[in-house]
Amino acid sequence: MTTAIPLTDEAEQRIDFLVSQTGRSKAYYLREIVERGLEDLEDYYLAAEALQRARSGKERVYSMNEARRNLCLDRSV
Repeated sequence: MTTAIPLTDEAEQRIDFLVSQTGRSKAYYLREIVERGLEDLEDYYLAAEALQRARSGKERVYSMNEARRNLCLDRSV
């Protein structure tokens, strides 16, 4: 799939610098940026949704002691 997005002059220059210093293609770096950025966005938004569910009482929250006990990490068990 081909997608076109406008880049700021600064972003374009930074990518071009990487290309010139490493010999990798611009497409390589753009793919890397999108894939890594997607992982970060997924982590952020999924965590924000889980936090909202926890704050509203829709998601169970465990204390550190409960988590350690449930995972058999408590040395006193």
